[in-house]
Amino acid sequence: MNVFSAWLVHLYTATGAVAAFFGTTAVVAGRYREALLWMVGATVIDATDGLLARAGRVEERLPSVDGRRLDDIVDYLTFVFLPVIFLFHAGLLPAGWSGLVASAVLLSSALGFAAADAKTDDHYFTGFPSYWNIVALYLYAMRLSALTNGILLLLLSAMVFWRVRYVYPTRTPLLRRTTLVLGTVWGMMVVAIVLMLPNVPPLLLIGSLFFPVYYIGLSIAVNLGVGHQ
Repeated sequence: MNVFSAWLVHLYTATGAVAAFFGTTAVVAGRYREALLWMVGATVIDATDGLLARAGRVEERLPSVDGRRLDDIVDYLTFVFLPVIFLFHAGLLPAGWSGLVASAVLLSSALGFAAADAKTDDHYFTGFPSYWNIVALYLYAMRLSALTNGILLLLLSAMVFWRVRYVYPTRTPLLRRTTLVLGTVWGMMVVAIVLMLPNVPPLLLIGSLFFPVYYIGLSIAVNLGVGHQ
């Protein structure tokens, strides 16, 4: 890979910001399924750009561009800002304190991204990772009460500051191959869910929870010392 190719990898990462822009315009226009598809697209970019960067030794070939900083900027837009706008505009937050809930998510995640220990040297996240796009999808599809949504979002916002480790799906060594295979299957189910909205078969929706349950279980195992010397 030459310098031009390294620039292309960074450009690929930056396209996540474009997805955030068009996702936001879709939310404002009330096209919620389209907005969720933009979130899915941004997630695919985020899941693959790091692999490309490491395979091509982009950091070594183009040291003048901080890929990690670029990735954090784009991730905040796609995994935090866009989902929060979605939750707010779609009326999924409790009336009277929707602004408070939205602010809690935005502020906690901003501080979470800025934390020096946000990612460990052995490739784990610390504190609840900003998976607000996933949260937004399930809250929208499951049609829970706005009060339930608000309580859940505030709880997850607080968990950003609880410095326990969470699996980094594409980098954590423990069961990485299993995680990637299961994550790919789950990703296909998520696409199917989004395309079927608002009438998602309950069996598909509930069945898709297998991966979040696996992810949480694996992260709990990590914190209990499984897989570590």
